[in-house]
Amino acid sequence: MIYLLALIGLVTLAVLLWKGFGPDTRTPARGVVGPDDDPEFLWQVDRQNHRKSGETPDGNASDPKE
Repeated sequence: MIYLLALIGLVTLAVLLWKGFGPDTRTPARGVVGPDDDPEFLWQVDRQNHRKSGETPDGNASDPKE
């Protein structure tokens, strides 16, 4: 019985040491995204370009008669 308790204690100690000093599992914080890499900015620019050219975002030309 004492060996079982010693084994449980050893495993617990190993897990705690691994969590405390083991490899870092967190992903590094993402840096600032420039406007040319920002998906929302690119989407807005695409919408503006389509509005200026008279096309809808799906590629069809808008018809003012409809």
